[in-house]
Amino acid sequence: MRIAIAGAGNVGRSIAQELIGNGHRVMLIERQPRQLKPERVPEAEWVLADACELASLEEADVAGCDVVVAATGDDKANLVVSLLAKTEFAVGRVVARVNRAENEWLFTEQWGVDVAVSKPRLMAALVEEAVTVGDLVRLMTFRQGEANLVEITLPRHAPYEGEPVREVPLPRDAALVAILRGKRVLVPTPDDPLEAGDELIFVCTSEVEDQIRAVILGSAGRELGG
Repeated sequence: MRIAIAGAGNVGRSIAQELIGNGHRVMLIERQPRQLKPERVPEAEWVLADACELASLEEADVAGCDVVVAATGDDKANLVVSLLAKTEFAVGRVVARVNRAENEWLFTEQWGVDVAVSKPRLMAALVEEAVTVGDLVRLMTFRQGEANLVEITLPRHAPYEGEPVREVPLPRDAALVAILRGKRVLVPTPDDPLEAGDELIFVCTSEVEDQIRAVILGSAGRELGG
């Protein structure tokens, strides 16, 4: 993919390095000359410009990008970049960094944001994920709550401990996408048995989170879904 990142600070450069390492083409757009450090990410295309200006985005050919990441340290700038990318250039995927938790409610589809990444929320989720066994933890929200990434660490004596994945009656709008077992990441198949201590990663809608919790953890597990 071709990806544009607005903001070449520590966050923007780190994202760029990860994406380049995964084989993507990355363009870093930075308006502060002192932050223009091509030697830090030499594989990226560097552009000195204000990503909040329509003309700058046109010159950088943002319309030819598959994804735009608004990664500056200014929430107002990230909202403007997101809105321009989506409404003026029809970019398919816009990811925006939320710097201040109180501004998170603004990062919606109305501002062109497909995925908002809030560092305070993500850090809190990762803390919960690390210490919570036997409850559902929401790790990330996509498309303003239409879909969530959630995790449940399977406790001992859970209803489906030792059962293969195919026996777990998940509700509609829910998918088990990964099992973290020790240091391994498993892509689940119908025949894989669940083990106590497994971290189960689901993509689901908000409406079915309680049903997933009941199936995986609760007494209602074997009744839901038939």
